[in-house]
Amino acid sequence: MNNPILIEQRGAIEILTLNRPDKLNTMNEDMIFALQDYFRGLQKRHDIRVVLFRAEGRAFCAGLDIGGWKNDGSAGQVQHVWRTQRSIATVMQLMRQCPQPIIALAQGAACGGGFSLLLASDVRFGAPSLKMNAAYIKIGLGGCDMGSSYFLPRMVGASIASELILTGRFIHAERAEKYGLISEVVEESKLLSTGLSLAEDMLDTAPMGLRLSKDALNRNIDAQSFEAALAIEDRQQVMLSMTEDSREAAKAFFAKRKPDYKDR
Repeated sequence: MNNPILIEQRGAIEILTLNRPDKLNTMNEDMIFALQDYFRGLQKRHDIRVVLFRAEGRAFCAGLDIGGWKNDGSAGQVQHVWRTQRSIATVMQLMRQCPQPIIALAQGAACGGGFSLLLASDVRFGAPSLKMNAAYIKIGLGGCDMGSSYFLPRMVGASIASELILTGRFIHAERAEKYGLISEVVEESKLLSTGLSLAEDMLDTAPMGLRLSKDALNRNIDAQSFEAALAIEDRQQVMLSMTEDSREAAKAFFAKRKPDYKDR
């Protein structure tokens, strides 16, 4: 049996790959619990500073593998569906909580939960073939699922979010780029190199500064006020200014060399 996810480390960058191409990388139990373990483990792995998130085959993730969640009869139907729902939603929570920026590289279909995996990432690049939708409403459920009603309005505004969520319509790569849902449309053969290039730029920053910047972005998207957002930024900047890496950055700037960060 193939591993449902593959992990490749390249220095401080790790490449996470969904590996069920014959099933369009749909979500089964093995994949979801492997993703949970992976993203939960990142909390303590400061040696990994950036994660690239990609998929094998012609689709990023076509949603839920309905036959991939077995009920052995020990749980009622409601309890079984609740377990499935919460298991997948936990992956999105862990993605937002891990300190490493997540750069998603997607091609083909990203439907339902697959769409939400992209929405929960920090940066998204898409091949021309990329098409995303909130598929849940197409199967008799609500269109708001796996964080879609949280992420989409914040990314594209209420009107486009409502259009997508209330219909299950696909949004394709070109339009997604226009509205800032993805950063750039990139030929599929260049997705990995594009992601690696951005990751290398992130590695030029101080390790703690990068981690806290993701943290502040997460918190301030829901800040109660401008003043509350400033308070988080001010505290982070004062704290970071006291690190050895901050002093090293200043020395490197005046010496016109690249900083040698130690995460101290």
